[in-house]
Amino acid sequence: MALCAASVVSPAPSPALAATSITINGASGGRTFDGVGAVSGGGGNSRLLIDYPEPQRGQILDYLFKPSYGAALQILKVEIGGDTNSTSGAEPSHAHFRGDLDCDRGYEWWIAEQAKARNPGVKLVGLPWGAPGWIGNGTFLSKDMIDYLLTWLGCAKKHNLTIDYLTAAQNEKQWSPQWTVDLRNALNANGYSGVKVIVGDSWPGDWGPAGPLATNPAYRDATDVLSAHYTCGYLSAQTSCPVPANAANSGKVLWSSENGSQDYNDGAKPLARGINRVYIDGKMTAYLNWDLIAATTPNIPWPTVGLILANQPWSGNYSVGKDTWALAHTAQFTAPGWKYLDTSSGYLGGNRANGSFVSMKSPDNTDYSTIIETMDATSAQTLDFTVAGGLSTGQVRVWSTDLNSSDTARHFVHSADLTPSGGRYSLTVQPGYLYTLTTTTGQGKGTAVSPPPGSLGLPYSDDFDGYALGKEAKYLMDMEGAFEVAGCGAGRTGRCVRQASPQKAIPWKTETAPYALLGNVNWNNYTVSADVLLEKPGHAELIGRAGGQKTTDQGALAAYYFRAGDNGAWSILRNNTERQVTTLRSGTTTALGTNRWHTLALGFSGGTITASIDGVVVGTVNDTTWTAGQAGLGTSQGETAQFDNFSVVSASGGQSSALRNTGSGRCLDVFGQSQANGTRAVVWDCNGGANQWWTLTAGKQLQVYGTKCLDTDGGGTAPGTRMQIWDCGGGDGQQWTVNADGTITGVRSKLCLDAGGGGNGTQVVLATCTGTNGQKWTRS
Repeated sequence: MALCAASVVSPAPSPALAATSITINGASGGRTFDGVGAVSGGGGNSRLLIDYPEPQRGQILDYLFKPSYGAALQILKVEIGGDTNSTSGAEPSHAHFRGDLDCDRGYEWWIAEQAKARNPGVKLVGLPWGAPGWIGNGTFLSKDMIDYLLTWLGCAKKHNLTIDYLTAAQNEKQWSPQWTVDLRNALNANGYSGVKVIVGDSWPGDWGPAGPLATNPAYRDATDVLSAHYTCGYLSAQTSCPVPANAANSGKVLWSSENGSQDYNDGAKPLARGINRVYIDGKMTAYLNWDLIAATTPNIPWPTVGLILANQPWSGNYSVGKDTWALAHTAQFTAPGWKYLDTSSGYLGGNRANGSFVSMKSPDNTDYSTIIETMDATSAQTLDFTVAGGLSTGQVRVWSTDLNSSDTARHFVHSADLTPSGGRYSLTVQPGYLYTLTTTTGQGKGTAVSPPPGSLGLPYSDDFDGYALGKEAKYLMDMEGAFEVAGCGAGRTGRCVRQASPQKAIPWKTETAPYALLGNVNWNNYTVSADVLLEKPGHAELIGRAGGQKTTDQGALAAYYFRAGDNGAWSILRNNTERQVTTLRSGTTTALGTNRWHTLALGFSGGTITASIDGVVVGTVNDTTWTAGQAGLGTSQGETAQFDNFSVVSASGGQSSALRNTGSGRCLDVFGQSQANGTRAVVWDCNGGANQWWTLTAGKQLQVYGTKCLDTDGGGTAPGTRMQIWDCGGGDGQQWTVNADGTITGVRSKLCLDAGGGGNGTQVVLATCTGTNGQKWTRS
């Protein structure tokens, strides 16, 4: 018998419990494995991925889909866009109105193409959350919706994509036996008999669609897969994953088709439990994590949920989460079509607290993989394995991940090779680990490394001329409606962004008028402006200092709005995360009319808010409720309008960004995020916080928080003088020259800002200029 591998897997093994015997028996019965995967959708969570530069964009996609590299996803579920918010934003419809069709809108086709390019075997699933309002004149389960799904499948063909599964429901809301039958018949009649129909995708633990199967033969025949969401509990540890008897005995394939909603690192332990336990407890043969990637800004709901955090296309920065490796422990060592081995799957020692294990075999009954999780174990456990039933008795490779550790070197490690003797071998497993034992080869861990984080600085502008028609402008995230690139109207050449949804959508959760956001949540004192054309009566609006958004209510946004109507009515509004809208100022000016261009601007300087039309100030108000946030565009419900020459400029006329010290690689930081006078200026890991957001004003000040300036302790000018923040006063002790070589010198002292090569918290001081990297800074 081979020696156990505990000393290889963990440097500090705990005392072992009594040994547990496990037989991996190729003769065992078991269901067919359909795969593990993730969901791109539920609105906008993948939005910023397509805007990443290369090579980082390709690296992220490799970590998601490339076999033997990262998560190696086997299933990708994509949203069928409906011009309405479906959690973290809105995805565009391929048919905004009856008779419309554009198969190139949005980014889901692109993601699916990228997944297929890396793994041709990946299974594709389509699911709608909402739909344009013309569908069934507002009725989701209608013939219009069936036709809408058929045209979406036609779009897939144009992208050389085969859809494997389609859900016959509105996500977590509506389903119908008869509508399922009608959809199945329509699929068969239009050449899509190979598309399997999923029924369910129901809210946590709701297996209601299983009920009519026993008494409705047509519905039973139309259904290929029964599915439910969060079958182990919503936002839970995923310790128990039961299925009701009518579903379990239905004879249908069962899927746990949405799980997770947890942080890209913190969700790894629940993932590790759930992937195993959905099969052990409920014989569910697919497990999908929501969502695919956290590629949205931090003020949008669920900003860190996914397998990878990728919310900085402007810097290229991304972070591969532990969730990726939790999925990889199954996906890299199996494939759809493998068979579960029921007698070789269960709980260690018959006790859930010890952990779980599942075993699967290849279709040729040779290779096998066993996935073991010990998330809740408190002691080491020795496992004695016996291989039987014709499976390979050759070398077994052990891969492990220490999910208690944040050290990436301890994630997805090829930690041991075991050689069975007489078909037997042993392994000691440690608490909090995920293991895969496999006879397969070729697995690997991706080596691509992210660049450091950075901030999207000011000024920012876009004339929209550089995009393909129908696409979304860089960084502009639809929250409701559909903002897409179109040819400009009213005789203007070039391209504009057009809000193209002409009616209220069939919502998934809540309703609001169309709007889109862009930018840095730390932008504070700035003016946002855009040229605007109303195509019909209604209003357009600029949004500023947009911050938090209430979960599943995109209309509950902490922000200011400048709204201008075709009739000349205007207003400055403040909204909050309870949808409490306050009119701060309002009035009437010359009518904007329709099909005419006008320039709107909304400015912020401290507590002063200024709104103007065509260069003329129409209203000013003082309000300090919101101090920083993104900029955006919006319209009234059903208003199709065009926007051009979008611009966000610092109110000081200067540039705003983080300042990264070349020597330390860290950013100029106000210690502890304090805004008190005298708080010291240090370097700290760049994190995009407001205390790292500096504006170089026209008066040569380095301004933070909009009202504080970089200053010297006691007005000192000698080498070694500490840097601090103080109320901006305009004196030359608060003035700085940013030099071409990256140094920053005091106007009064003529000395350089110096951070040496120090770690977090290192004090920034004045020093004699020597040109060292510790005295050089870059905008980040």
